[in-house]
Amino acid sequence: MAPKDKEAILKQFRETLQQQDLIHDGDSIGTDDDTLLRFLRARQFNLKQATLMWKNCQHWRKTVEGVGIDELYRQIDPFDYPERDHVFDCWPLYFHKVDKKGRPLNFHHFGGINLNKLQKKMTLERFWQTVVVNCEALTREVLPAAAEAAGKPILGTFVVVDLSGFGISQFWQMKDFARSSFQVSQDYFPETMAQLAIVNAPMGFSTIWNVMKPWLAKETVAKVAIYGSDYRGALLELIDADALPSSLGGTCTCEGQGGCMKSNAGPWMHDRQQRREKWLRGERETIAIAPGELHGKPAKEAETQAKDASEAQPAAPTTEQQQPTEETSPPSEPSQPSGSGSTSETSSIATPASEASQPERQPKSREASVEAVYKEHPETREVQTGDLHTKQAILSG
Repeated sequence: MAPKDKEAILKQFRETLQQQDLIHDGDSIGTDDDTLLRFLRARQFNLKQATLMWKNCQHWRKTVEGVGIDELYRQIDPFDYPERDHVFDCWPLYFHKVDKKGRPLNFHHFGGINLNKLQKKMTLERFWQTVVVNCEALTREVLPAAAEAAGKPILGTFVVVDLSGFGISQFWQMKDFARSSFQVSQDYFPETMAQLAIVNAPMGFSTIWNVMKPWLAKETVAKVAIYGSDYRGALLELIDADALPSSLGGTCTCEGQGGCMKSNAGPWMHDRQQRREKWLRGERETIAIAPGELHGKPAKEAETQAKDASEAQPAAPTTEQQQPTEETSPPSEPSQPSGSGSTSETSSIATPASEASQPERQPKSREASVEAVYKEHPETREVQTGDLHTKQAILSG
């Protein structure tokens, strides 16, 4: 359960981070209240453990792949890198539009996984780097754009995993990469998955599930809905047909855009090439869409107005409901997958389990935007949980 005085704990957490020189204006991890609350929730509001988690995350962000996440994100564009088409042929995963709540959709097609084929054109180390920047894209670009499009805070993604064609042989190929990805999500992007639906689960999937389940915190497992081939109705309760790829029972084909898998379709693509180029040249403080920019307001004007508003507006009280997440053991540094795909991490591993993330800090502008929306839509401070409870079959082992 969440403590009654979360606002006081949040204030103490921020002061602790400041005293330990662990938080600074402009940090790309995000410095707004919602980002801090993600780390507190991930450690059940244990201040000491949340501080350790934040410290480890900041260290990882500065050192990952020897260059740090900010430089890696400059080097590799998660939406447009040279090997992207080949990766999608061997391990398809992509963001595509939003669900009825405005949450970005993240699709994974495990039946297409073929690491042997992948290594013919790129190393596993390079592939791992693309996985890392894809994780960063969620908080840095995708969630801010989804929130701007919805006109309210959108604090997590809806993940759909398609197991059509997936079998034991593929599972053994990808299990170490998957486990490391779970760990990165848990330790460095906590509380960014609102909901997970596994569809087209084959006969015998319970064996695979029993191997995977220990990687996940019990709170995360509780958010997983597993379906066989009769999933279409459940998904369409939450996703409009024109947002759901036709391969999964929807009507969307992204015709003329390379298909749903490669289209990048979503509000995060609004003027993205121009935004990225300006960011790389230092003409933008952030690559994320600024408040108002999606609706035609010039970026500079939007950022300036939001900054002025933030300086004049006191912070709104925090009333968000807690949603339990992973256990409170301190995170450990994950081992990068080697050429053989093996890892040696020992911490508990879980995909983040609630919709409570906030993207990269938008030098005061995003905080102002979010707090303004909270005033108009106080209900959005509630954690947005999943609705996939109709006819679902949660496998237990």
